[in-house]
Amino acid sequence: MSKAAHPLRHAIALSVALLLAACSQSQVENSEKSAGDPGHASGEHGSSSSAGLPAGREAAGEARAKVKSKATSQSCIDCHGADGNAPIDPTYPKLGGQYGDYLAHALQAYRAGDRQHALMTPQAKDLSDQDIADLAAYFGSRPSQLRDLHGVK
Repeated sequence: MSKAAHPLRHAIALSVALLLAACSQSQVENSEKSAGDPGHASGEHGSSSSAGLPAGREAAGEARAKVKSKATSQSCIDCHGADGNAPIDPTYPKLGGQYGDYLAHALQAYRAGDRQHALMTPQAKDLSDQDIADLAAYFGSRPSQLRDLHGVK
């Protein structure tokens, strides 16, 4: 190995170590904020959102889920069901019990146009940050029918 490559390797290793240390500290800070419910950090339990949103309010989210949008004339519950567990189409996701932050990030992406769907993009276009936080809190707090592949053979 050349003498020039040796200091470069040390610089790279140091950069990686500093990056990992910064990420680890961020994880500790985030877990302390939402230690009561680390999977649901959308604000429904008073924790902050990784989506940068205000605290979500379940009751307001339930009310908002019933509002028909001007863009599609549909409400959240029209397509996903009252608790987010009865979609009208098998290709529509179940929202009940989903991580609040996931729901918030998805709605933000639809609103921004970064994530495209014929119904969801216009549906989310006029949602405020508080609307998104409230919807995420409501659907995240519902009973879950979500499943993963644990135990599937």
